[in-house]
Amino acid sequence: MLVILGFLMVAAFMFLILTKRATPVVALTLVPVIFGLLAGAGLGIGDMITDGIKSLAPTAALLFFAIIFFGIMIDVGLFDPLVRGILRVVRNDPMKLVVGTAVLAMVVSLDGDGSTTFIIVTSALLPLYLKLGVSPVILTVVAGLANGTMNIIPWGGPTVRAASALGISPSEVFVPMVPSMIVGLIIVLLFAVHLGIMERRRIGKLIYEPELVASGGGGGSIGRSGTATGGAGTGGSDDGESGQFFDGLDPNRATLRPKLLWFNAALTVSLLVILVMDVLPIPVLFMIAASIALTVNFPKVKEQGDAIARHSSSIVSVVAMVLAAAILTGVFQGTGMVEAMAEWLLNVIPSGMGPYLAVITGILSIPLTFFMTNDAFYFGVLPVLTETAGKYGIDPVEMARASITGQPVHLQSPLVPAILLLVTLAGVSLADHHKKVLWRAVVVSLAMLAVGVVLGQIPFG
Repeated sequence: MLVILGFLMVAAFMFLILTKRATPVVALTLVPVIFGLLAGAGLGIGDMITDGIKSLAPTAALLFFAIIFFGIMIDVGLFDPLVRGILRVVRNDPMKLVVGTAVLAMVVSLDGDGSTTFIIVTSALLPLYLKLGVSPVILTVVAGLANGTMNIIPWGGPTVRAASALGISPSEVFVPMVPSMIVGLIIVLLFAVHLGIMERRRIGKLIYEPELVASGGGGGSIGRSGTATGGAGTGGSDDGESGQFFDGLDPNRATLRPKLLWFNAALTVSLLVILVMDVLPIPVLFMIAASIALTVNFPKVKEQGDAIARHSSSIVSVVAMVLAAAILTGVFQGTGMVEAMAEWLLNVIPSGMGPYLAVITGILSIPLTFFMTNDAFYFGVLPVLTETAGKYGIDPVEMARASITGQPVHLQSPLVPAILLLVTLAGVSLADHHKKVLWRAVVVSLAMLAVGVVLGQIPFG
């Protein structure tokens, strides 16, 4: 009975998410409560949920302060010099433009929000693509690959979901996978170089117009249709509306702190170095870093409140999702559904394949996270696979590492709102994007999985 209820609970949760009949928070809350009561949890369901919330509190704190920290760094202009530098280096060379797109997308992806990354990249670079005649599809492909590879950072989403679903620390999942991420990013850069060379051969070099760079990418604004107006592609002058969807590129915004550029850069680098060294829990690091960033950049109490409020929508949605996930994981564990489903899988999966479940999970994550949301995969599928893998001596953290390698493909899914935003802003069809990006994303995912296996972070047999 527990096996049937467990699979029905997963199916109901996935159905509500995939058909958009309920938000992840609602589905994560109501579905497990209903099925937990059907499983006989009774009033004990309260203790199950409380235990789950206690285990996920550090993860919620991590997301809260990570979003604040990187949001502040964008507000104060930490990444603005990078944008301007890329525009100066690119000049009239399509290959440099495409590589610059990859680099910019990688750096901005540090904030963990795909939508923000794509808005910044398209606002800064799409006018230059149109001016030079480079296909906007190249922009969506490179930006999508870069963001998908960077998406395994602990505050990006999937790593937190995997850690939350399995009750482990996000740092245990992420830090050992840094080499895999680096290799994935190198492959993305190689793809960018190749695509750029192909575009260079196709259109050749055009006359460099310095005013294009000086105006920050043509000075045009990017409409929702993905077309450029004003100075971009039309020869018009700066209309003063660049960055209309995100004021992070506005050179006159009130939140800029040019005198604190080096301090903010040093703070960010120090944070990332200490994070990789794993000397303090990641939530504690971001709490301290965010507090320092707020105090130094916005010394007045009202300014600090405004800085937090600017990113409140992202904070509320993500943190609420994590806390709601505690209900699903708590009921899954407390009712014994996971154990029952794992025992059933043990009888279904050939014993010879058991020791390879981590690698199998990594491979399965490629199609499964494309056709279903991260919530459905990490909270519905991964716990069952992990419980089964435990019978063969595979640790939950190893399963979590394998499960995040499919993220470069997941980010191209039509179920991901950010990728729909990207293709809309760039004015390309999702079909054209998929034709060029999917096989490349699969290559990146498999490479990340292979590096994890070679380095022993993901067991193979």
